[in-house]
Amino acid sequence: MTWTRAAVAAMVDHTLLKPEARAADVSALVAEAADLGVYAVCVSPSLVPVAAGGSSGLVIAAVAGFPSGKHVSDIKAQEAALAVAAGAGEVDMVIDVGAAVAGDLAAVRADVAAVRAAVPDAVLKVIVESAALLTLAGEQTLVEVCRAAAEAGAEFVKTSTGFHPAGGASVRAVEIMAATVGPTVAVKASGGIRTAADAVAMLDAGATRLGLSGTRAVLDGLS
Repeated sequence: MTWTRAAVAAMVDHTLLKPEARAADVSALVAEAADLGVYAVCVSPSLVPVAAGGSSGLVIAAVAGFPSGKHVSDIKAQEAALAVAAGAGEVDMVIDVGAAVAGDLAAVRADVAAVRAAVPDAVLKVIVESAALLTLAGEQTLVEVCRAAAEAGAEFVKTSTGFHPAGGASVRAVEIMAATVGPTVAVKASGGIRTAADAVAMLDAGATRLGLSGTRAVLDGLS
């Protein structure tokens, strides 16, 4: 498939999750997102009101349990609920990767279900840290975690926070995830996607959403 600039832009969450991000940075992110024609912006929960205030119709996504996933499930759920109340339409939550590596799929499923229950009307994306799972536990664990997220009500499984030392998205991870839960549950590729070629590879592998921080550079590589 030939991916055009406009088609790829319409699948992008333009993302700013740096700890040092300021309100002014988010306002600039929203303005750039509108200029680029992307689908959504993704920001930290405390900055959702800033993004929502200047969104001009853009979808607002917020993260929960970010970036470690080691928060208590009730905290993740409350964080998600507060973000939605402030204007977010989507929530990207992080699983407890340690529980997944240990094979405690019941804990992973319950964690996702807690956030799902707290934000029943929001789109829920579950960040599985695919690079860490593949490195520490193997492909079958990635498959089982994606199934658990789907069973708990996620609309998306997402590769990465972009903050884990194991790395970000990979074509192999996206292929596994899409084969496991698609087409009922979608796949978001995020983390380390810096070029148009990277983006196209993820889309060709089965991703239907991209998390990008360097969005303009990626889109500039497309016609």
